[in-house]
Amino acid sequence: MAAKVYMDKDADLRALKGKILAVLGFGSQGHAHALNLKESGCKVIIGLYKGSKSRRVAKQKGFEVYDTSEAVKRADVIMVAIPDTKQASAYKSCIEPSLSRGKTLLFSHGFSIHFKTINPPKNVDVIMVAPKGPGHIVRRQFLEGKGVPSLIAVYQNPSRKAKKIALAWAKGIGGTRAGVLQTTFKEETETDLFGEQTVLCGGASALIQAGYETLVEAGYQPEMAYFECLHELKLIVDLMNESGISGMRFSISETAKWGDVSVGPKIIDASVKRRMKTALKEIQNGKFAKGWVREYETGYKKYNALMKKGEKHNIEKVGARLRGLMPWMKKRRVKGAQAAY
Repeated sequence: MAAKVYMDKDADLRALKGKILAVLGFGSQGHAHALNLKESGCKVIIGLYKGSKSRRVAKQKGFEVYDTSEAVKRADVIMVAIPDTKQASAYKSCIEPSLSRGKTLLFSHGFSIHFKTINPPKNVDVIMVAPKGPGHIVRRQFLEGKGVPSLIAVYQNPSRKAKKIALAWAKGIGGTRAGVLQTTFKEETETDLFGEQTVLCGGASALIQAGYETLVEAGYQPEMAYFECLHELKLIVDLMNESGISGMRFSISETAKWGDVSVGPKIIDASVKRRMKTALKEIQNGKFAKGWVREYETGYKKYNALMKKGEKHNIEKVGARLRGLMPWMKKRRVKGAQAAY
């Protein structure tokens, strides 16, 4: 049975009328939700910890900025747009003490609720609005009159209005322009982690680096390897995004098609799928979550080492030089406040 898709006509912004919406955090997702909702006519305030480098940026964007606990006290709907790694501690110290009956907690990812690092009281609604794209794309698409497909979920609903609020929020950020599906916190969390780890981030990054290394080690110019294994990937993915895998194949040469269907399955073979199933099982049984919580609670040692190793890969140096030759390609800073991009 096909999933029901909610569009603009199925959501009503009046569900948020007269309510104060607080966005806690002003990073990638937080700034996009806050700005889009504000421009949709909603009353939005920002909650940040003292000393946050995002305070100045949020104020420049025209928002009233409060300490996190004060924003929770003032708001009717509270979006927790704080990184997963900091949500549990922020909830205990700044959010939970200021929660009261009738408020709504909103998340853009289900990790903290599903894996119970946060246990909200039973007298508040708990919902999710999760755009299927990074915050900067959510913002860009909204400004272009478009939207990013989104998910909604309801975990607790004492008010019996939780779904209407979730749909209204999704409409306010532009999600219902593209389509909104209803899911559960469990399904969103497990599928999101799986996609990130095995395909979108982990799988794609590892595949790109392995291809680049193979060509360079065989004596080909690093610049050629970069173009073939990284730069052109976006062009291929854009075609898939527009018209599926078959649509992408329509746009490439017969030689490329034959290499796709005859060699691709030898690279991504049954053994890869078996390891994907193992990764999924470790997400489902909580092993990944426990390991990740342990990693960030003990100082990110392995995480930082792996990130630094990735930053030092030769493909980064070669890519930076080549991208610098393309003045039309928007250059993004990868330091500082995300909302300042």
